[in-house]
Amino acid sequence: MLVTAASVSDGAAGLPLLTQVAANHPTITTTWADSAYCTTVIEGGAALGIDVVRRDPATRGFSALPRRWVAERILGWLMLHRRLTRDYEARPARSEAMIHLAMTDLMTRRLTGESTPTWRGT
Repeated sequence: MLVTAASVSDGAAGLPLLTQVAANHPTITTTWADSAYCTTVIEGGAALGIDVVRRDPATRGFSALPRRWVAERILGWLMLHRRLTRDYEARPARSEAMIHLAMTDLMTRRLTGESTPTWRGT
């Protein structure tokens, strides 16, 4: 995971993220990306042994990427935690820590089968 400041574009953060993923998880060989990731990210991923799947540039109009919903679903899970719904954190490292806490909470609730009420609806 790589959390950056809002001023950093997706394309600029893509190659450092792929480098981090390749170093920490050498078994990952495929990733999905949207149009924000430029050719240098795709070529960098290929050099690291990671195939970057993206929409065919010749396609016009809406075309859903396979498995794109996985990222959107995870963002939805994170938004169940109140502190992540607003940008309270001043530093990206703090935001990253809050994401780790939110995902730890999600995983422990799933492992124990307990349902913790969320802040929504109160």
